[in-house]
Formats: sequence, structure tokens, C-alpha cells
Amino acid sequence: MKKIVKVNSKKELTSFIDFPHDLYKNDPNYVPELFIAQKDLLTKHPFHKHNSLQTFLAYDGDKVVGRIAAILNNAHNEFNKVNDGFWGFFDCINDQETANLLFEAADTWLKDKGVDQKFIGPVNFSTNEACGLLIEGFDSPPMLMMTYNAPYYVELIENAGFKKQIDLIAWHWEGESYDDKSVRLLNALQERLKRNNIIIRKVSLKNFKEEAAKLREVYNSAWDHNSGFVPLTDEEFDYLAKDLKLILDTDFALVAEQDGKIVGFGLALPNYNEIFKKIKRGRLLPTGIFKLLLNKSKIQSIRIYALGVIEGYRKMGIEACLYGTIIKEYKRKGFKHAEAGWTLENNTLINEAIKAIKGDPYKKYRIYEKAI
Repeated sequence: MKKIVKVNSKKELTSFIDFPHDLYKNDPNYVPELFIAQKDLLTKHPFHKHNSLQTFLAYDGDKVVGRIAAILNNAHNEFNKVNDGFWGFFDCINDQETANLLFEAADTWLKDKGVDQKFIGPVNFSTNEACGLLIEGFDSPPMLMMTYNAPYYVELIENAGFKKQIDLIAWHWEGESYDDKSVRLLNALQERLKRNNIIIRKVSLKNFKEEAAKLREVYNSAWDHNSGFVPLTDEEFDYLAKDLKLILDTDFALVAEQDGKIVGFGLALPNYNEIFKKIKRGRLLPTGIFKLLLNKSKIQSIRIYALGVIEGYRKMGIEACLYGTIIKEYKRKGFKHAEAGWTLENNTLINEAIKAIKGDPYKKYRIYEKAI
């Protein structure tokens, strides 16, 4: 007999976080999320101060067979002038009845909160966090902070009445398969920018708090026209920046600055998923922390996490300089794989720029919606 239970206790929260480890225990491409990070995300993240969510577990007898979170993102609704609800953290056995029960529970909770327009997912809070259902590219593990799921999820979700809202693309480079034109032109591009008093420099860890405050303004401005975007509050961005600082390589953390004003930035991250993959059930203790520390220098791939320029400074060559500098460092450090992701399928400007440097659209993710 299947049943849906609201997650209220610490024990249930642990079961919620751990369920994917059991579901994917035989999948060679699965990467466990760090337990402490998932627990903080679900309980302590600044998101909870202005928004709300309810997590659910599906049981068959006394065995967990699925999970989902119903998410009311008030900031998203206010910014986009809508009244939508979201679902995320969805994982399920290959059983339509179980999936339907999970979606119904989330749907009902959102309706009780007054949501009456669209039901959208998967997003783990918003598009500022992990989002999208993997629909193409199941043959390799996900990069850092990207989602992963079994192929059968597509059928479960579409059979539950969801339709495509938009697709997200992840781009890949193998070894030196990129076009290095932006590297070859880097000096000329930088000289041209200097004539407008624009320089490309590394993020300063010494003045990281001040840097983060300026970067927040750029982030909220550079992506404000993206589908489903919601600005991060000061506290949310500081939370993200604090986490990213722990894994930053400053050679890949770049800002474009004009007379002290940051007008763009590019950030690539070492792909720590290469290490997380080896940390059993995402537990850093007792031995996972040693795997993390001992294997940092062995990481062979990077993920270009964000690259954006504010309105009024686009098409000046800043984007090419940021990409060129990242590629130059990627080559110098001897990395073997790179991913840029994700980009919206309808972002023609950035997608054409990535194609021009021979990016391969190797993974595709989908965000779904239906009327609530």
C-alpha cells in the first residue's frame, strides 16, 4: 500500500536526502550530493526567510520509493508578476502511480497556499540553483551543481500531464577541441577594452566581501531577462558566494571592470563532482573529508558556471575576453574536459558564441509546466 508522508522529523529529512543514494546505487554515473550541504539547503538557506516549501516522501509499506518538494517562491512570483508554484528534489522509482501521488501531494499543498497558475519543475528553489530534468546525455556523470536523473523520469513526468516549458543546454569541450581564436586575439581584445578603461582581472579574495556585493548587482542585472529568473537577495547571494569561495580557483574567477565599476564577470569552477562521486552517501565524516582533501589536485575538468555582462557593455568584446582568459588558464593547467552550462535554448547570442569556439551541445535539460 503506497502512501505519501510530509517530512517533519530529522529522521524523515535524513531519509529524504538519502533516498537517491539507494535509488542510484548501481548507476555508474550517479554523484551523491554532500549530506551536510543538502541539509543546509533544505533547512538553513536564506530562501526560507521569504519563501516556503514542503518536502514529501512516498512509501510502499515501510520502504521509501519516492520524494518531492513543493516550493512557493514568493520572490519569483513578485518579480515576474505571476502566481506559480514549483516542484523540485524529485526522485522516484519507475512507477507511474508513485510519481502521480507525489505530484498530487505537491499540487495540493501549493493550491492550499493560493497558487492558481502554473506548476513548474524541476527547480530546487529557482533557476539560481540546480534545475532542469536531464533528457539527453545520460552517458557521463553530471558536472558540479548540475542535476542527474534516470531516463525513465521523462515518461513519469510527461504522463503526469507536464509539457515542455524550456530546454537548457550544457556544452562540452574535450582536451583542446575548442577554437582558440579568442585566446589568440586576447591581447588585441584587451588593448581595445583598455581604450574604454575596461580591464579584465581576477576576483580579489582579500576583499571578497566587497567584491561579492558588486558582483551581486551584476548578477541580478545581467540575467534579469532570462526565462524564470528571480533576483537573489543580498543574504542569498552572500550564502552562495560563501560556498563558492571554498572551491574557487582565482585563475578562473574573473571580473570586467571600468573605472572601479564591475560590468561583467566569468566564473569557472573545478569539477568537484569527480571527488564527490567517491564519497559514500555524501558523508564527509569519517573518511570523506580525506578523499576531498587528497584528490583536489587530481581534478581534470572545469565547469564554466556563469558568464555575464550588463546591458550597455555587451558586444564590446568583454565576453570573448572572459572566455579567452578561461580557455588560456584551462590549457595552462592541463585540464582535460570543460563544460559551459547551462544556457537557455533561446539565448541565440550566447549559444552562437559558444558554437563559434566549437562547443558541443552534449547534454540537454528540460523544465516542465502544467496548469495547476
